[in-house]
Amino acid sequence: MSPHTRAVETWTLQPLTDFVREASARLVLVLTSSGQVLAQSGFSRAVDVMSAAALAAAIVASTTELAKQMRQPPFGALSHQGPKTGFFLATFMTDRGTLAVLAVYDLDVSSLGLVQLFYEQLATELKAASPKGAVPKQVLAADFERELTDSLNTLFGR
Repeated sequence: MSPHTRAVETWTLQPLTDFVREASARLVLVLTSSGQVLAQSGFSRAVDVMSAAALAAAIVASTTELAKQMRQPPFGALSHQGPKTGFFLATFMTDRGTLAVLAVYDLDVSSLGLVQLFYEQLATELKAASPKGAVPKQVLAADFERELTDSLNTLFGR
């Protein structure tokens, strides 16, 4: 396990660790569709995790709404490749609701096909490991800052 692989929800840790190793991903987030981070790998600063999670959640929300406007099912996955790196963002359903995975990979050690292949395995493992019948508690505005601080401390081993 990378020193920068952490999980708030322990059931996400082994599938995430396997995915990072097999897909050769540099950065990975497992998050809810609202942007709550369940696990991360490769990030060293909390601000980077929170920025990436907020952007990923916004992309999921905007593409979901765009699909509704087009009277289409939500997009299953999005990807982008630059000259040296690429990213892959996909969602899937679990007993805990919709989860998203954001993976950033370097093109000299991985590829979109490799990330997609091992993403399917990751999604299957997270669905199986997801606590059954457990509805995540709603975070009240009054508890938000404390919950966020606790999550970030867990994610960065503080």
